[in-house]
Amino acid sequence: MAPGFWSVKPWWCQPWSIVATGLAVSGGSWLALHRWWITLPVGLLVLAWWGLFLVVVPSITPMDPEP
Repeated sequence: MAPGFWSVKPWWCQPWSIVATGLAVSGGSWLALHRWWITLPVGLLVLAWWGLFLVVVPSITPMDPEP
């Protein structure tokens, strides 16, 4: 992964904001509902979201400079 990948993204698409949002959604689900059978799928979706946007997309996105 090229180090420039994250430097061209806005603040809301930075790794820290993706992780913070996922933690807030998962934690908020538990705090609001106290139902593990709702929070567990929410957490699994967040993990899939993290995997997609923090691992897969940066590894497959070419960072060739524009001509």
